[in-house]
Amino acid sequence: MIDVALCIGRDHDPWLVLLAVFVCCTGAFAIMQMFGRAQVTSGAHRVAWLFLTAVGAGATIWCTHFVAMLAYRAGVPVRLDPVLTIVSLIAAIAGTGIGFAVAVLHRNLLSSILGGGLVGLAISGMHFTGMAAYRVDGLVEWRLPYVAASVLCSVVFGGAALAAIGSRALGRYRIAAGTGLLVTAIATLHFVAMTALRITPLRLSASPLEPEQMQALGLATAMVGLVVIAAGVFAALIDRWTRSDAMERLHHMAMNDSLTGLPNRISFQQELKHQIEVARAAGTQLGVVAIDLNRFKEINDVHGHKAGDQVLTLLAQRMAGQLGRNEMVARFGGDEFVALICFDHRVQLSNFTDRLKGVLEAPLALGTFEARVGASLGVAVYPADARDAETLMNNADLAMYRAKSRRAVLPCFYDAPLDEAIRDRRELANDLRFAIEQGQLELHYQVQTSVTTHEVTGYEALLRWTHPVRGAIPPSLFIPIAEENGLILPLGEWVLRRACTDAAGWVHESKVAVNVSPMQLAHVDLPRLFHQVLLDTGLPPRRLEIELTESAIIADRDRALHVLRQIKAMGIGVALDDFGTGYSSLETLRAFPFDKIKLDRLFVSELEDSPQAVAIVRAVLALGKSLSIPVLAEGIETERQLGVLRREGCDEVQGFLLGYPQARAEYDQPALTGDADPAPANPVSDAA
Repeated sequence: MIDVALCIGRDHDPWLVLLAVFVCCTGAFAIMQMFGRAQVTSGAHRVAWLFLTAVGAGATIWCTHFVAMLAYRAGVPVRLDPVLTIVSLIAAIAGTGIGFAVAVLHRNLLSSILGGGLVGLAISGMHFTGMAAYRVDGLVEWRLPYVAASVLCSVVFGGAALAAIGSRALGRYRIAAGTGLLVTAIATLHFVAMTALRITPLRLSASPLEPEQMQALGLATAMVGLVVIAAGVFAALIDRWTRSDAMERLHHMAMNDSLTGLPNRISFQQELKHQIEVARAAGTQLGVVAIDLNRFKEINDVHGHKAGDQVLTLLAQRMAGQLGRNEMVARFGGDEFVALICFDHRVQLSNFTDRLKGVLEAPLALGTFEARVGASLGVAVYPADARDAETLMNNADLAMYRAKSRRAVLPCFYDAPLDEAIRDRRELANDLRFAIEQGQLELHYQVQTSVTTHEVTGYEALLRWTHPVRGAIPPSLFIPIAEENGLILPLGEWVLRRACTDAAGWVHESKVAVNVSPMQLAHVDLPRLFHQVLLDTGLPPRRLEIELTESAIIADRDRALHVLRQIKAMGIGVALDDFGTGYSSLETLRAFPFDKIKLDRLFVSELEDSPQAVAIVRAVLALGKSLSIPVLAEGIETERQLGVLRREGCDEVQGFLLGYPQARAEYDQPALTGDADPAPANPVSDAA
């Protein structure tokens, strides 16, 4: 009798045995790669990867088995049943496919072990089906203990293989561990099962196939299997390359500015933190340069956004071309850039800023026109100005804002006493933005009274802001901050809507006066806003009056007068505020029929002691009468001031003598009496 045990010896073709081992190892590695992709995908992609894994696994098991069987020199005639041979391949593909599908069903250890066990059973099923196709001229016996042991080994190692590939604890060694265990599952099944086989030859004769023919058949079988395996391997590689390229593109998009290609804010912040660690260890210094373009908005407004994009791209290329070792430039958005340099000597930082300033101020050829943009630069140095990335960048920003406000030609270096004031204004701007959003502002109303009839003619709405920490913030401080930070439009809309809402609920029919800033007047939608607010609140247009200074008109006189005519056409009154100070033009009074002139408090405060002030007031009142425009004097605090205005023929007055600004105007209308005591100075200015 002949015991069949496939080990390399004189009864085996060593080349075919080595080929079987190669096919098994290569295939197992490919199977683990493809199964790993099936684990991390879903839907149709997972089904496709499971199919490729099953085909690769079936081909690996089937080829390993038949190449190893062809390596054995049985010494008796051998035939292969074609039907059972094909059935064994189908069984291997279907069985392993079911096992792999179970393993990825719930992505837990139990599913992996169960699925791996089914893969082990598929290996066993393929082997014994294949052995049924292996026909020899002899008596075949199976020793059941070995059969049971072979199946057990296949199931155990198969379960361990899929458990290993799904284990996070193994990390990058998952593929290697899974491959080794799957090879062990296939090999132990084959060798132990072949030990269970005993053949008794019926006659001694040569095999119908010569050794050369057996080698050729074995090589052809291996080639077919390797082609199938290679197809799966290349599918996995193509998928990995594609994902790698996509990840690189996504990473580049996430870390770089899409327009200029420069690093973006996230990339710069990461690099800055890294360079701070390096500088701390090496004892070197870092310079952060905040850059803001000076005339970029003009180019955008005049030549369009396409020209603006060209400017940003060209300047980015120029700055990038100036970079040397340990230097970096990034774009944060809009026309804001930031640069970084690691240096040992201060002269290196000065040279770096000079290079940047040079390329930023050089002329730019943009199609048919040439532009000079220029920039404001602010510099902060590590560790002198800050020891962490966030503070260092913030200090560079503060220095840049100082350079911009002063229109400095040279870069401004961070100076704590000077820049803390800027920091304070920026914090106040953020607090103001929050106050507008949360409705933390309020309106106070100051009475306006007729001098002759003593009747209330209206109330001026005065904006007040009580900061939760700083207390009362005067309008003279927070209004300019609102204008600097683009908050004046939402702030003005809030004031208008609130004043109209309050006035619509008053028990009397007095007017309400609202101040309009130059930035509001320049906005094209201002008449539409007034119309919508009046509709929403139900306030009659005749009860609303706007107050504006002449400086709001002179920036774009024709446009401003056009907007004012639209507002006046609705029935809304228009008053010229702070008349007599700053830029005052009789031409403006001639060009637009104002409903009221408001005489500035500066002249009223000097009426008691200055003949010149009295003469100016008399002239303004005469001008108002000649143009048929009522005149209102602001800042009345004493009876003597009121007496002078009454004697000179002033129409209306407003000031602390008549009443302090109050949160609600629903109080009794005050009478002008000769024995009224002068009101003390109001601790909060009534300037809007």
